Amino acid sequence: MFEMDTIRLGIAADHAGFEYKEAIARLLKKNGYDIKDFGTYTPESVDYPDYVHPLCNEIDAGKLDRGILLCGTGNGVAMAANKHPSVKAAVCWDNDIAVLARRHNDANVICLPARFVSLELAIEMVQLFLNTEFEGGRHKRRVDKIPLGQ
Repeated sequence: MFEMDTIRLGIAADHAGFEYKEAIARLLKKNGYDIKDFGTYTPESVDYPDYVHPLCNEIDAGKLDRGILLCGTGNGVAMAANKHPSVKAAVCWDNDIAVLARRHNDANVICLPARFVSLELAIEMVQLFLNTEFEGGRHKRRVDKIPLGQ
């Protein structure tokens, strides 16, 4: 299902995304990925920034290449993630968006809305996100303009 790769990968969720996180992490590990799980580790109510920031700090430090974040809508985790200078987080709700987030925007974090997509669709989007390369070209010029202060 997933191609084995050398992608250094992290995953995190709040309580709303906990069940999906567990299922996706199990599947990735089963398929040979070395994935770092940042939590949460229970379905009890938590604050998503407490899990998002540690994952994104590791992207900023060059210790992870990509991340998978889940919450109820995907918006909260995306907002927190995009505060990090090396993170380009994209909320994805269908397969085409997941592909284009990688191909055109060079997103390195996929944010999934666990309350609005099926687990099967979430798994498909993760698979596409991990197996799609950045197209570069005219898209690189645009992506290079995202950071402030340039």
